[in-house]
Amino acid sequence: MIDLRPFASLGGADHGWLQAKHHFSFANYHDPARMNWGKIRVWNDDVIAPHSGFPPHPHADMEIITYVRTGAITHQDSLGNKGRTEAGDVQVMSAGTGITHSECNMEDEPTTLFQIWIQPNQRGERPSWGSRPFPKDGRAGQFVTLASGLDGDEDALRIRTDARVAGATIGAGETVDYPLGRERRAYLVPATGALEIEGVRVNARDGAAISDVDMLRITALEDSEVVLVDAA
Repeated sequence: MIDLRPFASLGGADHGWLQAKHHFSFANYHDPARMNWGKIRVWNDDVIAPHSGFPPHPHADMEIITYVRTGAITHQDSLGNKGRTEAGDVQVMSAGTGITHSECNMEDEPTTLFQIWIQPNQRGERPSWGSRPFPKDGRAGQFVTLASGLDGDEDALRIRTDARVAGATIGAGETVDYPLGRERRAYLVPATGALEIEGVRVNARDGAAISDVDMLRITALEDSEVVLVDAA
């Protein structure tokens, strides 16, 4: 089953410095049919103006993954962590018992990113933050695990949940398979390009909520950059 969520159908908000689109109910956007997809609770598509960003604010008991599409984001938190994550790279914050952080675009150009929230396996864990570069040439024509709480994904950034975040760059006309399993769910968004999945066209920044599939077969209709979350 594929539930296509076209970009134009997403909730959103214009804050001036922030243009936000919400794949799931978030802030002032509420749709009872789009509350979550398994453990996936939030997938925001943000465009952040130069020299602006989110001031310090708290989180608790959530795994928060940021995938930077263009530009860069600078993170700072109450644990003393500070780091700059560039396009194509990923940062992970396990909010645990509580953490306060800011996310700012210190660049001279807009930063675009996906921010994904996944519910943790357990509440009350110690908070943490981490970031890693993932060269795009390493994911050409295949999915590479970026962040994961699953066994066997030790090379990825760790998240404390039964989920995997993967990325791929797929050339036009190429097909990539992802072994999902019928007991799992996936949410997939092309950052760029266009895809076909089970006869359904998925354009850039559309969302596809996928379930009841053993092997997910993805064909690129255009050169595409894809982010997928595989979750319980």
